[in-house]
Amino acid sequence: MNNNDSGYQGWKNYQTWNVALYIQNTEHLYFLAKGCKSYTHFLARAGIVKGQTTADRVSWHDPRISKKEVSEMIRELDS
Repeated sequence: MNNNDSGYQGWKNYQTWNVALYIQNTEHLYFLAKGCKSYTHFLARAGIVKGQTTADRVSWHDPRISKKEVSEMIRELDS
């Protein structure tokens, strides 16, 4: 597993890739994300608070997550 910030699977880093993966591949998160305007909007709509993590123990609020990249992915879900 690559946990550094040098890029991961086409995403800025592992943390960004991991949260994007869970949003795209977890049915209830996917449907919650559709219609959201940003990653921040998604977190609020999903009720995800600090301290909560993905199943891989990546914090949804990790400061290394590229909110810009995940927001773009979320907006593309409605395309």
